[in-house]
Amino acid sequence: MLRPTFNIRRTACAVTATLTLSLSSAAIAQTQPQPQTINVVMQASLRSLDPVISTAEIVRDYGYMVYDTLLARDAKDQVQPQMAEKWSVSPDGKTYTFTLRDGLKWHDGAPVTADDCVASIQRWAALDKLGQLMNSLLADMKTVDAKTFTMTFREPTNIVLRALSRSSNVALFMMPKRVAQTPPTQPIKETIGSGPFRFVNAEYRPGVQAVFEKFKDYVPRREPPSGLAGGKVVKVDRVKWITMPDPMTAVNALMNNEIDFVEDLPEDLMPMVEGSPNVTLIEYREQGAQNVLRLNFTQPPFNNKLIRQAALRAIDQKDVLQAQVGNPKYYRTCAALFGCGSLYASDVDSDKFVKGDPVKAAAMLKAAKYDGTPVVILHPTDVPALAAMPPVYAQALRKAGFVVQLQTMDWQTVNVRRTSKEPVSKGGWNMFSTRVSLSTLTDPAGTPTAAANGAGAWFGWPDVPAIEALRLKMARTLDLAGQQKIAAQIQHLAIDEVVSIPLGERSVVSAKRKNISDPVPAAVPVFWNMAKTEK
Repeated sequence: MLRPTFNIRRTACAVTATLTLSLSSAAIAQTQPQPQTINVVMQASLRSLDPVISTAEIVRDYGYMVYDTLLARDAKDQVQPQMAEKWSVSPDGKTYTFTLRDGLKWHDGAPVTADDCVASIQRWAALDKLGQLMNSLLADMKTVDAKTFTMTFREPTNIVLRALSRSSNVALFMMPKRVAQTPPTQPIKETIGSGPFRFVNAEYRPGVQAVFEKFKDYVPRREPPSGLAGGKVVKVDRVKWITMPDPMTAVNALMNNEIDFVEDLPEDLMPMVEGSPNVTLIEYREQGAQNVLRLNFTQPPFNNKLIRQAALRAIDQKDVLQAQVGNPKYYRTCAALFGCGSLYASDVDSDKFVKGDPVKAAAMLKAAKYDGTPVVILHPTDVPALAAMPPVYAQALRKAGFVVQLQTMDWQTVNVRRTSKEPVSKGGWNMFSTRVSLSTLTDPAGTPTAAANGAGAWFGWPDVPAIEALRLKMARTLDLAGQQKIAAQIQHLAIDEVVSIPLGERSVVSAKRKNISDPVPAAVPVFWNMAKTEK
């Protein structure tokens, strides 16, 4: 039997070389700069990756990281080109021609084409309320060449600019044609955008973390950033969204330099960071939201209009906002269905809500012959801004005589459960509350919380044909004065039918470490143009 022989000198040299190589590699690794990362705690965890079929704000915010838009609104709410280089309108006001700018690429390296844009608009318009109205006026949409497409309407209108530029909860993001052809009833299976950040699928852990890295082939516009328009210049290598359901944990991590940015800081924790030399607070009114309570029209007791009106009368906006925000500096009460102080703000029927009156509500409930059917309220507990509201209005309803059941769950479960039209005993619901970004309210014709087209309406499914007729009329109206008059009419009907119950508005107050430059003030939280210096 032959035994193996060893050359001791050769072996020793090999070991020495290996050790030298290992030490050299370690030294190189230590000297190489690490990717510059902004670590962020957003207001909710990311669990869905289709910004067309989800109305959750966190999915919209994800969309602005990964995708880009054809048009955008600047800081003055003016429509500006974004992926489009330009657009033109025919003399009769019916045909819009859009031309894409040079250098647009998908994250897989393929060029963005007009065919991609047409397919993206078609899928989005099937679900978005303003997109649906736009479709009702659209005669034809076709590709002219690789960079140009047209949209022709049956009558003169500007709805296309209003719709394609809106930063609502279902914003119009461009996707590759093969992805955009996914039926709107099914979620997309690819996350291929053309935006300033590329989604890192390998590091995505739903509900735990989402990671984005700089898309090196992205070509920003040359204009300075303004709102959601202008140049989207990425100044860091990566952005990581980290889920921390407990706000105190997030604040401690911020103070200890473990994270850099908290998107939505609860008011009761603000004193902890106000005196810190390394942390600052920023109020974003433009990123604020209207709190909204939705009633299920398909199930008792809220299939009864009089009982819905009693619920409306029972709830006090200020009570809800005090529990949710606390500091009046950061909240506003008002009757405006389309945003406090907005172009379409109205105080129509303000005497019927805003300030709750449980005594009057009790009398209304008695007159409606309420039979004690329990009101099941979906109560998310993992998003602080949403968790604070249900206990307050639940108590107001109890004072008025309603039998109330609060059912606690996480926000993702609410998102799934609210789609059910089943009886409560089979997994249905009666009430849930949420926040709707103010940007979603900017065009009453397309505001989902005012739409009332039955089975096609937002969760709650109100069916009020008169509201739908007014929404279509507003889509066709070009002058602001005429639009404002119609908006007030929509508000009157929506309050009378209790399509939604507005619960006041709140600003978003973010906390960031001072070595992070201020974000661009915009209608949604954005992370382009943010720089990070080491401390």
